[in-house]
Amino acid sequence: MPKRQIVIVSSRPAEEGLPPLGTIEEVSAALADYNTASDGTPRSPESGTVVLHGPGLVVELPMGLDRVTQGLVTLVDEDVAWPVLMRLVKNLPWKLLDLETGRSFG
Repeated sequence: MPKRQIVIVSSRPAEEGLPPLGTIEEVSAALADYNTASDGTPRSPESGTVVLHGPGLVVELPMGLDRVTQGLVTLVDEDVAWPVLMRLVKNLPWKLLDLETGRSFG
């Protein structure tokens, strides 16, 4: 069964395009407060993404950009991941977009 995926984006208004979440370092530091971090694998420019593992979820952030505008979240265990994600969007200026339903949270 395929894993459910959602996207983290900024909840701040933008004049054009998606507003940034921050740099990879800023986004990684913000996610670290929610027990989401790298598994220690060195970053590889060839992969094009930074992969962060958290409770019931995996977050992929694109590399090579000055500012990250979105992160792809794969839900590994929804029962564990949703409480973490809800706390995240409650405390950060971010929201979640469900790719299956088109609904947004946060």
